[in-house]
Amino acid sequence: QVHLVGSGGGLVQAGGSLNLSCAAVGSIASFNAMGWYRQVAGKQRELVAAITTNGITNYADSMKGRFTITSDNAKNTVYLQMNSLKPEDTGVYYCNAGQGRYLGCPYVWGQGTQVTVSS
Repeated sequence: QVHLVGSGGGLVQAGGSLNLSCAAVGSIASFNAMGWYRQVAGKQRELVAAITTNGITNYADSMKGRFTITSDNAKNTVYLQMNSLKPEDTGVYYCNAGQGRYLGCPYVWGQGTQVTVSS
């Protein structure tokens, strides 16, 4: 069994930054990648960023150049540094452990955290 504990959401002004973290409690041997999906109002759920156990990263097009995902294997934790935030980034961000650069099945979801970016 594994439980994902996420943190770091909040409210920032446009152009500001937030750092999300997600720690896996228990073994994640069944998963070779971690990252985040987000749900933005009026849009389909989309991949934000992912990182594999081999250090390969993947970002959605709208996040490239603004977001950086890193991992700390000793802590079983991943981090998402989000810079140059825009109001359209507002949404619920869900930590996920899954397979490959797209966090495919099988996967485990953590609780969502709200990110709000004001104009």
